[in-house]
Amino acid sequence: MLRRKFGRKRHTFASSRSQDFTLGHGGPLSDSLQVNEMWVKETLGGSGDLVVRRIRIGSLSQLEAAVLYIDGLVDIQSVQNFIMEPLMQHFRQMDAGQPSSGPELLTFLQDAVLTAGDIQSVMDFAALVQALMSGNAILLANGISQGLAISMQGGEERAVMEPASETLSRGPRESFTENLRTNTAMIRKKIRDPRLWMERQKIGKVTHTNVVIMYVKGIVNERALEEVRARLDRIEIDGVLESGYIEELIQDETYSPFPTIFNTERPDVVAADLLEGRIAILVDGTPFVLLVPALFIQFFQSAEDYYHRSDIGSLLRLLRFVSLLIAMFAPSLYIAVTTFHQEMIPSGLLLSLAAQREGTPFPAFIEAILMEATLEILREAGLRMPRGIGQAVSIVGTLVIGEAAVQAGIVSAAMVIVVSITAIATFVIPKFNMSISIRMIRFGLMGLAASFGLFGIVMGMIVLVLHLSGLRSFGIPYMSSLGPFRRSDLQDVFLRLPRWAMVNRPRSIVRNNSVRMQTPPPRPPDEES
Repeated sequence: MLRRKFGRKRHTFASSRSQDFTLGHGGPLSDSLQVNEMWVKETLGGSGDLVVRRIRIGSLSQLEAAVLYIDGLVDIQSVQNFIMEPLMQHFRQMDAGQPSSGPELLTFLQDAVLTAGDIQSVMDFAALVQALMSGNAILLANGISQGLAISMQGGEERAVMEPASETLSRGPRESFTENLRTNTAMIRKKIRDPRLWMERQKIGKVTHTNVVIMYVKGIVNERALEEVRARLDRIEIDGVLESGYIEELIQDETYSPFPTIFNTERPDVVAADLLEGRIAILVDGTPFVLLVPALFIQFFQSAEDYYHRSDIGSLLRLLRFVSLLIAMFAPSLYIAVTTFHQEMIPSGLLLSLAAQREGTPFPAFIEAILMEATLEILREAGLRMPRGIGQAVSIVGTLVIGEAAVQAGIVSAAMVIVVSITAIATFVIPKFNMSISIRMIRFGLMGLAASFGLFGIVMGMIVLVLHLSGLRSFGIPYMSSLGPFRRSDLQDVFLRLPRWAMVNRPRSIVRNNSVRMQTPPPRPPDEES
């Protein structure tokens, strides 16, 4: 019942929305302008970014008032055009019958004078400060124990740019920004339907971060939606600075290396997943949007697969799965074969490998650990260094260190080749968090291969499959489309079928309204020439 009520609740600056506010007494506003102003200044510790503009309104300008706002959180030009200018110009030509004091004056200002789009009444100090810190301008008047919160959000913002972490050869060139309203509007432009609903709440006792749940009514998985609401309602934390906070607090499995929540900075990816019945979680202050439920296969799909023809998209997806196998098993297979199962190697290749390893002092497992650890260090250094030189340093460092290690006889040339191919295959995986998971698992498989050979790798694969089969994401099996097996869902797993053949939404996510397009009529036969 509470969650249903929350879904219909309008956003207002009522005192009930501000019970977590801990500074000051949070009681009702005073009818003294000076007391209200002093309380705000004391609560903010005399901060220099608090601007208080004293004005006089009413007939003959006898009523003292003040406009308060935080510099940097509001659009100064909007304050001038939509608050100061209407107030000054109107009361110069004020009629005798218009109210000049009391709450009726604020009602009159809200209805007939101020030209801002969103104006709410504030009745207590907690609501006032919350509105002030949210980028609103506050209008207070002497002798009136209430105020007006006028929406004036603004300040410096990053423009919409090309995605940095999800680049494509074909597709839209826009990504989310740190502004929540900009992000929701970008999704609205993709899905222009009134069934695209949003639910907003604040999370964080100190930061009061705006979080929005977005879904398409009638398509969304209602059971997953209820679970999202319940998990967000249970969050009790001081602050939320990025969507990663929310992701870690609501994920299904804490100790699994595999991500159970999908994140993206592309509006087209969010729109496509909303149309498949998923739920988007947008957090103010970050360009990364969370999508749930998340399936294993989803982390190997790219938006580019759907913008090319189906044959090209299918080829690219198969290439990713081959790269997954290489990135996960190549070093461990090399260790197992060269250490325990030399009879599986052709004689010519075996002699070549033996000649290379003749002067190498370490076993294959130690070689692989040294090279993999060095590669991870170089990769992390390349990310942390300035962008202009980071890539050059990582590439040159890898070449120099690899060549020097071979020349010094520390590692064999074959091991350098195997590790290099593994690293390149890792970059093919579209999502960074899944790529990190594969890198973590690779070290475990290398240890099993060094201990038990191919039998260790097989044991590791069995444990991995059992673990994946037991994972869930908001009630949906993580390996859906593969297990439990659904033939209708295989249209977009290993291969991407042509658009006209993708008639249904994934049944593993959508229980109702699973048809997304009507089967096209048969094409007429070609006319004989």
